[in-house]
Amino acid sequence: MSIKKSNVADIASATLFAVLAIILFFVNNPQPSNVGSKEVAKVLSVDNSQIQKMGLLLMGSQMLEVEVCSGKYVGEKLKAGNTLRAQMDLDKVFVVGDEIIVAIPAKFNPQKDIINAQDYNRTSKAVWLFILFSVLLVCFAGFTGAKALLSFVFAFMFIWKVVVPACLSGVNAILICFVAVAILTFSIIFLVGGFSRKAITAFGGAMLGISSSCIMAWIFTHWFNINGATMPFSQALLYSGHEYLKLSDLFIGGIFLSSSGAVMDLAMDVAAGQEEVYFHNPQITKTQLAISGWKIGKSVVGTMTTTLLLAYSGGYLTLIMAFTAEGVVASDFISNPYVVSEVVKTIIGSFGLVLVAPFTAILGGFIIAFKGK
Repeated sequence: MSIKKSNVADIASATLFAVLAIILFFVNNPQPSNVGSKEVAKVLSVDNSQIQKMGLLLMGSQMLEVEVCSGKYVGEKLKAGNTLRAQMDLDKVFVVGDEIIVAIPAKFNPQKDIINAQDYNRTSKAVWLFILFSVLLVCFAGFTGAKALLSFVFAFMFIWKVVVPACLSGVNAILICFVAVAILTFSIIFLVGGFSRKAITAFGGAMLGISSSCIMAWIFTHWFNINGATMPFSQALLYSGHEYLKLSDLFIGGIFLSSSGAVMDLAMDVAAGQEEVYFHNPQITKTQLAISGWKIGKSVVGTMTTTLLLAYSGGYLTLIMAFTAEGVVASDFISNPYVVSEVVKTIIGSFGLVLVAPFTAILGGFIIAFKGK
């Protein structure tokens, strides 16, 4: 029994992206530090006598005895210090049995020096969580799920190893984010959907929607006087030697980068629906197929725009609660830079979703119903 050409193409493309993801993992890695190393350790005992409680906050130092589980000093029992600075988002109080990350200086004397206890070791937990997600996805969707998982990994590696270093080097963030979204959209759609008219339609519609989001993000970010400093750690980034970065460009790039996944999803939904309609009725005209895609898009747009709203508002739930608790009036609430930044993100992302449906429907009418070979 011969293997279908489409299956061969799917396997070849999946293999290619797997290789690319592996290659990306080994590029742009930080140079080894000559001032020390970070290792995993297990807490054996704790001394909380130097911790002072001030209301909900804690200040002082927690002294620990830890057993190093990795690196040069593996198996050794060392003294470690954990400094509490009355910052609930950063402070942590360790207990016996915790697996933590410790910083060990290069010139370290185990008999005299105290190492720094930095944070919980969450790496293994994150790996197990990802494995659980992977197993569920592959069990549910089979080979298609495996391709979706591969696209997930490739997108993560591409953003981490290409987009972030390029933005840090001073490349225009809008340009690099747009190019990145185009590459990721192409990769993910053709990896998951195969090389077909459906995938071509979805890619074309998605890129038209993302391009619209990019243009509108630039216009409305400047119109609302948003400077991008509301993004987490943006000011810390400037103060750490990257003062040349344009935060407004990073904000604009982040808008269509974060909404591109939903745009891809909607474009593929419309294109897949049109392909199914054409499969059952090959005699349908281009106009009729475009109208069918339009109707499919209308059914999906409503829930997808709400998805963006819930995704963004969920991340800023405590901000909304703080303004509500203070009884801030609606005009002041909306004019706050943090709030208006999220409003612009949500609405501009939703604009892209609304526009991608008709774009994809029109393209699908011509591409999927095309009678040529």
